[in-house]
Amino acid sequence: MTSPVLRIAFATAAVLGASTMAASAAWEPVRPVEFIVPAGTGGGADQMARTIQGIVTKHNLMKQPLVVINKSGGAGGEGFLDVKASANNPHKIIITLSNLFTTPLATGIPFNWKDLTPVAMLALDEFVLWVNAEKPYKDAKDYVAAVKSAAAGSMKMGGTGSKQEDQIITVALEKATGTKLTYIPYKGGGEVAVQLVGNHIDSTVNNPIEAVAQWRGGKLRPLCVFDSKPMAYGDPVADGKAWKDIPTCKSQGLDIEYLMLRGIFMSPKATKDQVAYYVDLFTKVRATPEWQEFMKNGAFNTSFMTGDDYAKWVGTEETRHQNLMKEAGFLASSN
Repeated sequence: MTSPVLRIAFATAAVLGASTMAASAAWEPVRPVEFIVPAGTGGGADQMARTIQGIVTKHNLMKQPLVVINKSGGAGGEGFLDVKASANNPHKIIITLSNLFTTPLATGIPFNWKDLTPVAMLALDEFVLWVNAEKPYKDAKDYVAAVKSAAAGSMKMGGTGSKQEDQIITVALEKATGTKLTYIPYKGGGEVAVQLVGNHIDSTVNNPIEAVAQWRGGKLRPLCVFDSKPMAYGDPVADGKAWKDIPTCKSQGLDIEYLMLRGIFMSPKATKDQVAYYVDLFTKVRATPEWQEFMKNGAFNTSFMTGDDYAKWVGTEETRHQNLMKEAGFLASSN
């Protein structure tokens, strides 16, 4: 007869063995992971992807390298189609912005967010109305008055890409004020900020992270944020002012609100274990002090979603963007 002590030992060994098998069965990358950015270098998505890459490397959060690759062609369509064509390849992920919706709606390319596998919402990004600090405008009302007094189309708004979020906001601004701006598209938010510093354009609606360095340097001035409430961050950034001190555009007479997704998707046909690996990875990334500092510097809304909640949110945003694009006249004839 087996003694009670031996029975306990056998049972413990069996449990440990099962746990070891379960742990070994969990998926993880076996080669470098391509981290696709469907936008140019220097913009918000690019900066976030490279920050994540640095955090993953510093804290050894992956056994394999995370390699950032920019594929901005066709307003990001190049990146989306690449990941769509990579079914059953869990070694390719993509960071998304609003061109997840705007690019297929504007171009008619054969892509929809449902072609990919949702992983997680990392944050929501704000949009701010910026002008050169040399200009006399102290608030959005001053800026709108200047646009109204200028010849129609003589004032230039710079933005990332065509028929994307920056131009959607520009059209909304025109409709709200009864004015006409000339929209100038650039490859990325970094270039947009440089053009505004050089006075080659008159304003931008860059994300905070894309223009914070120039604000700190005294080159740019934020006038208002396109959100329902002021940003939450209270630490001084420039001239003794914090992000929370920037008024909402709505309070300045511009009834426009727009926030942008910063989220992660995988290639099609990803398994639950593969998705779970990346959810766990990004949960660890978000817990680091470097991520917290990045969120603060870029004045991000730190909302986080996974699973069905994330997919439902994305579906709602797709509908909202379809309505915004239709109103702006940006839909491709096939939509």
